[in-house]
Amino acid sequence: MPFRTIDVGGQQWRVQSSGRVTQLDRDEFGLVFVRGSGPSMEVRVTRYSPIATRSREAALAELSEDKLRELFGFSQPSDTSPDAGYRP
Repeated sequence: MPFRTIDVGGQQWRVQSSGRVTQLDRDEFGLVFVRGSGPSMEVRVTRYSPIATRSREAALAELSEDKLRELFGFSQPSDTSPDAGYRP
C-alpha cells in the first residue's frame, strides 16, 4: 500500500490508507499516521472523505501537505480506533 511522509512538529510521520472497509467505503476511508517502529511505534488514525477522486491511493496522492497536517490534528490514538485494531 503506498504511503506519504509528512513532517509534524519536527517529527516524520508515514501516512497511508488504513485498508479497513466499512459500509461507507466509497465515501470515506481511514488514514493511518505512523511514527517510529517496533515497541516505540506510535500510530494515530483519522477518517477522510475525498471530494473528487474515490480511489484511496489517488485521493491520498492528491492531498496537500497542509491538508495532511490538518487531518493529523484530528487524528486519534490507535487504541481508540478499529482501523488500527485498537492496539496500544
